[in-house]
This record gives sequence, C-alpha cells and structure tokens, in this order.
Amino acid sequence: MADPRFFDNRGPFPLAELARLAGVEGEVDEPERSILDVAPLDLAGPSDLTFLDNPKYAAQARATRAAACLIRQAQEDLPGAGVVRLVVPDPYRAYARIARAFYPGAGAPGAARPEPCCDGAHVHPDARLDDTVRVEAGAVVEAGAVLAARVRVGANAVVGRNVEIGADSVVGPGATLSHCLIGARVMIHPGVRIGQDGFGFAMGPEGHLKVPQLGRVLVEDDVEIGANSTIDRGSGPDTVIGRGSKIDNLVMIAHNVQVGAACVIVAQSGISGSTRIGPGSVLAAQVGVTGHLSIGPGVTLAARSAVIRDLEGGQAYGGAPAIPVAAWRRQLAAISRLGKRRGGGP
Repeated sequence: MADPRFFDNRGPFPLAELARLAGVEGEVDEPERSILDVAPLDLAGPSDLTFLDNPKYAAQARATRAAACLIRQAQEDLPGAGVVRLVVPDPYRAYARIARAFYPGAGAPGAARPEPCCDGAHVHPDARLDDTVRVEAGAVVEAGAVLAARVRVGANAVVGRNVEIGADSVVGPGATLSHCLIGARVMIHPGVRIGQDGFGFAMGPEGHLKVPQLGRVLVEDDVEIGANSTIDRGSGPDTVIGRGSKIDNLVMIAHNVQVGAACVIVAQSGISGSTRIGPGSVLAAQVGVTGHLSIGPGVTLAARSAVIRDLEGGQAYGGAPAIPVAAWRRQLAAISRLGKRRGGGP
C-alpha cells in the first residue's frame, strides 16, 4: 500500500518465506501463496499481509480481506474466513521484520535511489571514502573524514573534519556532524546536529567566560537519531550514546551525558549535562532531566516528568518532581477529588 513514488517494493514473496522471517513455528497454510505487499487491516487486499497487535482493532481483523494476518495465539479466531493465520508471540515485531523485507530502504532519510558519489558534492581530497559510499548533491565532507562501506550522506549535510562514520550508516539531508565518531548502522535523520559546543560557561558578575569544550560525541552501533535532535560534544569527557538506543525528533542531549544501551528517548525531551541514563531506560515525551544525575537501568519516565534527583533502576516514575509512579497517581487522584469537593473539577 506504500506509494511507489517514494518507496521501492522488493516483493512479491512466498508466504512460507515471510512466515520464516516472522518466526512462525511449523508449517503454514498455502506456503507458496504470493504476497505482494503489507497493509493495515482495513486496507489490506487478497494479496497483502497484515497484522493485529492491539485488541482495539479486533473488529477490523474480523472484516479484513488480507491474504494473511500476524496474530497472537489468543487471537487466532479473529481473522475472517480465507485469511491465513500466522501465530507469533509479538505480531508488531514480526510485521516490522516483514515490512523491512518489502521496503529495505524505507527507514533511511532522503532519496530512495541515491545518485552515484559524488556529483554536486564537495568532498575534500584528504577524506577517505569507501568505494561504495554515496554523497548527495550539496553535501560537504571535510578533510580527514573517514566513511566506511555503504555509508550514505544526504543532500546539503556536512561531515566535519576527522569525523568517522561506520559501515551502513545514513546521514540525512541537512544534518551536521563534527567532533564525533559514529558507529555502524546508525540512522541520522534530517537536520540532526551532533558534536557542536556544549553549553559551558564560567559565570560571574563581570561576564560569562566560555569554557572550551574539548570532548567528543561517541555514537555506538545501531543507534537512531530523530530529525532536528541535538547532541553536544563533551567538555572533556565524551558524550556517549549507547548501542541500539533510539532517539526521537527534537531531543536535546547536553555535554558529557552518557546514554546507556537500548534506551528510548521520546520527542522534546531534554537531558542536562553530565547525567547518566542507565541501559534499557525509556523517557517519554517532554521529560526534563537536570544535570549531574544518575538514572538507573530499566527506568521508565512518564511524559512531562521532571527529574531533579537520582533515580533507582527498574522502576517507573512520573510527575514534577518525578516520584514512583504509584505515588504520583495517588497524588493526581487526591488533587482530582479535592477539585471536585470545591466545585472546580469535572
């Protein structure tokens, strides 16, 4: 169902191959059936594969015209007659694997078919680019930069002096990279800024004296950084983004911050300098974290939480200031009851 003007469909695939990608155990019905595309439940046709993850869409599952549907064991009776049921533990993850097979370039910002390197780009002769690198028109690659195999640099992006980018990484249009080392398979979306000065000043009544920011940004493998997010370089220690972390659009990460592996940081969140985020933590939208704090591994922060003290790992928190989520909900309930008693609540 994707618009072919923007997305290249690599199908069709036999249903048996897609079932294998999804992790379906055992034999499937109609294994040689040709699947042309993926589609939502309500739009899927007789040559499409779809999925049901949220029970809210059970009615659409009953009515779907799809050829096959990824479902959980407990939902096996939902798709209508003629729909091949592909039972998996996590339909959404299974769908992601299959959609990536149909559209392997869909996650990358910029053109689906990059022009050969490097027509219209400005690549310094002292930069080192693998033969498979693509640099699009208007982009700049400065002296000493190292771009590994299959790196793609979008139009008007800037890869600064001595920056290194690992294999299969993508730099989106208009992004700028300086003072950083980027791992393999990193996705940097349009407008991202990495490696600029951290916000560091020695303040005083006679004026605020800028402190040189002498660190770097280290982005480990398999990280994704959303559009218009900013990651400042360290002031001496490095700013580090751990392996497999996913950063949404419009996120600000300050100097010396260390984000652990497999973290998720959602839109409009801001992390102040020298804070450490433990691996596997999730910061929902508009979370604010003050500086020099330690957030333990596996923490979940509700949207618009404000963190002003260290947080123990393995717990969920919410509110401003952030407290354990059960206590926060009790506070909200108490405030609601108080408002109703005074006639101010709904």
